[in-house]
Amino acid sequence: MEHPPPDSKKDPPIYRPVGSARQRFQGDPEQLFWRQFVEASTPKAFCQSWLPLQCRMLGGVRCAMVLMGPADRGPFTPVAVWPDAKMNMGHLTQAAERSLKERRGLLLEKDPNPSSPNQFPENFHVAYPIEIDKQIHGTVVLGVDEPDINAVQHIMRQLHWGAAWIEVLVRRSEALKSEKVNERLQSVLDLAATAVEHESFHAAAMAFVTRMADSLACDRVSIGFTSGSHVRVTSMSHSADFGKQTNLVRGIGAAMDEAIDQKAAIVYPIPTDAVPLAVRSHNELNRQHDSGAICTIPIEIKGKYRAALTLERPADRPFSPEQVDLLQTVAGLVGPILFVKRADERWLIRKAGDALARQLKRLLGPGYLIRKLVLIAVVALAIFFSLYTVEYRVTAPTNIEGTVQRVVAAPFNGYIKESAIRPGDLVRVGDLLGLLDDRDLRLERVKWSTEKEQYNKQYNEALAKHDRTQIRILRAKIGQADAQIALLDEQLARCRIVAPFDGVVMSGDLSQSLGSPVERGQVLFEVAPLDAYRVIVEVDERDIGHIEVGQKSELMLPSMAGEAFPFVVEKITPVSTAKEGRNYFRVEGQLEQGSERLRPGMEGIGKITIDRRKLIWVWTHTAIDWLRLQLWRWIP
Repeated sequence: MEHPPPDSKKDPPIYRPVGSARQRFQGDPEQLFWRQFVEASTPKAFCQSWLPLQCRMLGGVRCAMVLMGPADRGPFTPVAVWPDAKMNMGHLTQAAERSLKERRGLLLEKDPNPSSPNQFPENFHVAYPIEIDKQIHGTVVLGVDEPDINAVQHIMRQLHWGAAWIEVLVRRSEALKSEKVNERLQSVLDLAATAVEHESFHAAAMAFVTRMADSLACDRVSIGFTSGSHVRVTSMSHSADFGKQTNLVRGIGAAMDEAIDQKAAIVYPIPTDAVPLAVRSHNELNRQHDSGAICTIPIEIKGKYRAALTLERPADRPFSPEQVDLLQTVAGLVGPILFVKRADERWLIRKAGDALARQLKRLLGPGYLIRKLVLIAVVALAIFFSLYTVEYRVTAPTNIEGTVQRVVAAPFNGYIKESAIRPGDLVRVGDLLGLLDDRDLRLERVKWSTEKEQYNKQYNEALAKHDRTQIRILRAKIGQADAQIALLDEQLARCRIVAPFDGVVMSGDLSQSLGSPVERGQVLFEVAPLDAYRVIVEVDERDIGHIEVGQKSELMLPSMAGEAFPFVVEKITPVSTAKEGRNYFRVEGQLEQGSERLRPGMEGIGKITIDRRKLIWVWTHTAIDWLRLQLWRWIP
């Protein structure tokens, strides 16, 4: 049976030490535990003194153990067991595992059928995890024989307060670790800053090795970089100029070669617990120059060991493992920085030569299979494009126009009365395109008809009176009235605007202008035939030199993608036109095969076939011509 853990904010713990004051201070083991607790220097010793004190303060505890391990990772192992470290505490394992897994305090009733033997009479198991900053560092498990659940909960509250000592221990340990890491990081950054703050390689290397010699109390610190198959010493502490062929420099270079060949840091004299390494060159360096303690760190740069760092100091001050770790960190950080500075100071021709040699080595040497395959593919493609020929065709924007395009204009000044035709509509000869308002014309015709009747009446009266003068005048007026009536009849007939032939309406939408006035000669409609087209190709001035009359061509329209219409070049307009920032020439062609779906005004892409040329020329001639023009422009 599992019981909820008590509220840690209530009932603060009451420590009830057993025994009198005289017993506690005169031979009482508790005094020994307190002294060990105060003097504990390791987490294990701390827990081994804390657990007995905690259990003696809590009534009813028969057995207990503390498990500790790496935070959130484990494994968590017992570091303290009470009352006897040799006793089997397997019956507390289940409570410990649940507490670590569920990350909370547990109060478990004893299993009536335990899987492991238990020599302690217990009623409850109390487990409390040690959680710091949301990370589990371990747990404390108690076996309690108190029958009263309230007393057990009181024990758990006291355990909650007592576990704070372990939390203090963990935080103190982490603080010490952080302090050491910070000190080490500060040392690394200080040494790295020494190399970064100088621009030239030699100044940076000299400042770096001198700073290391001063910081680590070394007699001499040297750094070298590989040159060919051996290391060449490039800088030595406290020595701006040194002979490259001296025995000392050769000995240091040999020691560096020895470390790089074995790809491991070499500490001389070799520690007793270290991995056996060849130290012949280090031994020789020590024998000839009395170097004492030597430490050589190989430096890995871009996957290869390209440099090494050698430190020398008196034999009574050997290099500790912590110092070797620090040196490896510093070398791994500063080595690439100095390598880049050294590479940047080379002559430009040497950089190009090294880059070319490196690439050739990768292409001709082992490995880099993908790069080799890519190079082979590029060479094969270059050969293919240089030999393979295709039909060279000039591509240009193209549109379709009608061979004849008739303009339908307003016959006289008037107003638009009706129009049902829009651009794109098909019409036949005589179809009504639009209708002009004829009310004024009809009224004018009625006026002239009335005047004609009056003139006829007066003419008859003049005939009866034999008034020849009046007869001639009235006869002229009657003729004038007839002419006006004939003119009005003609204008009335022209109020109906009809299609001049079968075709398609290209422009003119009067449905949006009903009632608006029109002037005589104003364009109302444009009609093009459906059976006579010409192709207009807008050829760029850079390609016009390739165009000749009679060349075969093809046209493709977006509305009929996938279907090409052949045409033949018939005429080249010798005058260029500027459009959208380029100059083009108008080239006219005649379709060889028409289609009922073709309409004047359609736009597409035209390709004029010139001849067969190499594919690489087809793809590059435009860029080459542009480059030639730019060079010619700037050449004096």
